[in-house]
Amino acid sequence: MNLAVFGGGALLMGFVLSVPAKASTSVIALQAGPDAVGIRVIKQYDYTREFKAPIDPVTGQIVLGERGRPMQTLIWYPAKPSASKLTYGDYVRTRVTEQQFELPVAEESRLFNSRRQALASHVGEQEIAQVLSAPMSAEPDAEPLPGRFPVVLYAAGAGGAADENADLCEYLASHGYVVVASTSLGTHTKSIAYALEDAESQARDIEFLLAYSRSLPQADTEHVAALGWSWGGMNNVLAASRDKRISATVSFDGTREPAFTKLIPVQQLTAPWLYISRTPDTIPQINKSEIDTTFSLLNEAKYADVYQLTMYPMKHVDFVSRHLRESTSSDFGEYSKAEVAQAYSTVAQYVLAFLNATLKSDVESQAFLHRTPRENGVPAHTMAVDIHQREALPPSQASMAAELARDGYAKTSEVYDAARRKDETFQLSASELKAWGYGLLGRDQARAAIEVLKLWLSLYPSDWDAADSLAEAYDAAGDTSLAIRYYKRSLELNPGNINAENQLKAMAARAP
Repeated sequence: MNLAVFGGGALLMGFVLSVPAKASTSVIALQAGPDAVGIRVIKQYDYTREFKAPIDPVTGQIVLGERGRPMQTLIWYPAKPSASKLTYGDYVRTRVTEQQFELPVAEESRLFNSRRQALASHVGEQEIAQVLSAPMSAEPDAEPLPGRFPVVLYAAGAGGAADENADLCEYLASHGYVVVASTSLGTHTKSIAYALEDAESQARDIEFLLAYSRSLPQADTEHVAALGWSWGGMNNVLAASRDKRISATVSFDGTREPAFTKLIPVQQLTAPWLYISRTPDTIPQINKSEIDTTFSLLNEAKYADVYQLTMYPMKHVDFVSRHLRESTSSDFGEYSKAEVAQAYSTVAQYVLAFLNATLKSDVESQAFLHRTPRENGVPAHTMAVDIHQREALPPSQASMAAELARDGYAKTSEVYDAARRKDETFQLSASELKAWGYGLLGRDQARAAIEVLKLWLSLYPSDWDAADSLAEAYDAAGDTSLAIRYYKRSLELNPGNINAENQLKAMAARAP
């Protein structure tokens, strides 16, 4: 067992089933990329959040050890070829230490064997032996390739393991991506209560992984995508709405929780979004499951380019490669396991094209996304595509500032009037205009600040603070006569304005 210290967390390479390098057995029936794939497992905590309570609510005993949020992190990365590869069993073993990093060897083995027995009871003893010994593409602790690569943050489904889509993560790494994943946890336990608090917790996990990625020498954190399945496929969108450093999102059959998705501000959803869903439910199925169909975040996300794919052979669970490996042919309903695996490969193909188009600005990949499935070699009747091109964002202070930075702040009132004509609900408050004006003053842009503060006074003519602030801006620009005028105007509106009185006295004393 190779134990090393890495970035403040333990890097554990307890891959006891690793085998000499030979052809991997990926469930993705596509040519892997040109790069070998390395993998690391980082045992670290988010010390800013408590995970375990001081008292165990089940046993009533005092909780010993670290109580911070455990963030066991799997990292796949482009690497130089090495002499050995993981087996699938090595991935299963990482699930044992998701929450407990310091397990004794005997206890870790016992828990792994328990998982093995559970799998064997489903697929058979001989079959599970083949599954666990199957070689993967990833090579533990392989030497990283030089250079920097776009980052993909993977968010697992509710309670899912970080390796649930290991085949896809390896595939993306072979094509020049650094993929970073952690286990899906509830706020204080492994289980997910499907409450807003748990959604917020996973969104923060994604943000934690983004921050951690900055410590990886290979990670190009100027180009970041968030990818997730189910619960994770909703929460990665939540994270992207809050952090514009996430410049693309991929969701596998997520966002079916309107109680939560209604809270996501659609004006903040501007990153390109690839949404891939299972075969649609029938109306009776929807009614029986009591799914709320009155709101769809996909329909509301009109300020982002949205690529929606529907995979007819696939059910919800088919979007994780773990299911394809740990299943029998009877788990796939009317479609065969081979047909579902082929559909999964198509999903991987489209995810790679989407990431190449959005993170690498690859022209051919962009063209691929806009071709028909038939033109891309997808088997007939297995996939439908719907593409929605983004609409222009409604006016905002930021959009005004961008236009004024380009065309000059002398047009402030004109640009504001045009924004109001475009959207009559748009309005800048007095506090927003004040903060904007003083922000410009703080950057030594007094003339620009004057134009913004003039707009404030014109919109709120009885606001003495607007006149006082405009006077200050004129004084900063060296225009004493106009500064005096507006300090006097401020005093007319508020005779108790001590600042205006003092400034007028000071300017009088400076006068020749």
